[in-house]
Amino acid sequence: MKELFDEVVGQSPLDPRESSRQSSAAPKRKRFYKDVGVAEGDNGFTVTLDGKPIRTPSQAMVVVPAREIADTIAAEWAAQAETIDPMTMPLTRLANSIVQGVIDRADLVADDIAKYFGSDLLFYRAEFPEALAAKQGEHWDLILRWAADDLGAHFILAQGIMPVRQPEQAISNARARLPSDPWRIGALHVVTTVTGSALLALALHESFCDADAVWAAAHVDEDWNASQWGIDEEVAARRAARRRDFDAAVKVITTISKQPAS
Repeated sequence: MKELFDEVVGQSPLDPRESSRQSSAAPKRKRFYKDVGVAEGDNGFTVTLDGKPIRTPSQAMVVVPAREIADTIAAEWAAQAETIDPMTMPLTRLANSIVQGVIDRADLVADDIAKYFGSDLLFYRAEFPEALAAKQGEHWDLILRWAADDLGAHFILAQGIMPVRQPEQAISNARARLPSDPWRIGALHVVTTVTGSALLALALHESFCDADAVWAAAHVDEDWNASQWGIDEEVAARRAARRRDFDAAVKVITTISKQPAS
């Protein structure tokens, strides 16, 4: 399967936007297997194609930590028709990225997420029109109050796009609440890059907001523009692709978070 997924990994395997660009012209490969299964081992679950476990482009075996995740990946493979379209397999791509790029460097990926706490989407408010600024406040202010009250992370807001230096203590306190396991960190990285907000990703992980609330908060400006000027079909298509990657990441976060602590 190396040839099949090389195009969708890219230089930044956890960035779904990079995946979309890399795969837009990727040739489709004919389905080469009949049966899809799930096998349980000592370290987790594998998805099998005609009895052989799937592997990443670097040939690492994909072992996932929960049966529910493996079942969903298996369903993606089973749903492929005569040709295989990796862009219809968001959880498979995410699993590949985590196994290949996060397992051995979860701390570095968490540090990359934490960089967003210094320039988060939620900090920068529109100066005008007033209705847009009010809509941003409606979606974002509760999350910022939660960050201050629950995380002890007091961030500074600004109008416009001029950067504002955030308190190191706020960034540190928020960073400390990120999980340490590679699967949730990898999934949170995707949520962060898709939404432009590590705070939204953390609020999702901490169950302060559900997935739909996070998605709506991430698209306040886009939805406002659509309400004023209409929906652009190309923008809508890109958004739908991002939503698939977002939903795959949410699946990983919620599934692992509900597992009993080992």
